[in-house]
Amino acid sequence: MISSLIYWFLAIPPIETMAVLSWDWIIKILIINMVLAFIWYQGWEIPLYIKRKQSTRFKYNYQFPQDLKKKFFWFKNQTLDNMARSMLFGVPIWSFLQVLMLWTFSNGYIPWISFFENSFWFIFMVWMVPIIHDFHFYCIHRLIHIPFLYKWVNSVHHKSVNPSPWSSLSMHPIEHFLYFSTVFWHFIIPSNPIIALYQLHFAGFGAVPGHVGFEKVEISENKTFDTHAYMHYLHHKYFNVNYGGDGLVPFDRVFGTYHDGSKDYDTKFKS
Repeated sequence: MISSLIYWFLAIPPIETMAVLSWDWIIKILIINMVLAFIWYQGWEIPLYIKRKQSTRFKYNYQFPQDLKKKFFWFKNQTLDNMARSMLFGVPIWSFLQVLMLWTFSNGYIPWISFFENSFWFIFMVWMVPIIHDFHFYCIHRLIHIPFLYKWVNSVHHKSVNPSPWSSLSMHPIEHFLYFSTVFWHFIIPSNPIIALYQLHFAGFGAVPGHVGFEKVEISENKTFDTHAYMHYLHHKYFNVNYGGDGLVPFDRVFGTYHDGSKDYDTKFKS
């Protein structure tokens, strides 16, 4: 939410400008998003996968993707493939939906609530963003695991069995659109463009921890922080478990697709 506030005041053009679609501000939004995404994703990639500062400590899979040459990746390199798909398709589609959202709000086509007019609802919507993300992510994720859609859409993302930061947005363009379409909830529910930006940032920047490939990231010799990436790592490993996000909407537990990595759950799913 803090990143969205900073973005709103430093990068977003005046409302009068956004009310008219023009290449000036659209290209500006695209460039800003590409620069920020590159800095963010590469900021995780460099210490963990290029410099390998903590080697394989806390890493789920001891292998590093860039060490393995596989024909089904562009350039036979997972990292380059993931980076190209993210920057060529992921960020532009994210930016397109952001532009559409800003233009729609600026023209008054959807309700725009302000903190001062309705502070309770504003705060409520801020707290709803992670819940909306989990609900939306689970639904579209189960959808694209239907065999036909999996074959032609979601299989692109699942090529990265051993995910790394750039795997986060390495998807088929249709999956990119479905993933970032979480912003459309703010077309239906009375909201605010800053909160809708938060929803996009939650999806775009927040995808990294689930694909970082490490249980903990070392800050110093004695300090680490948890990534909580294990549940989604297991999804990449087993394919048909843990479709949800952080578990705020516990659909995996409700529908029997939850896997905690234990031998008991492994035996259950194999049977």
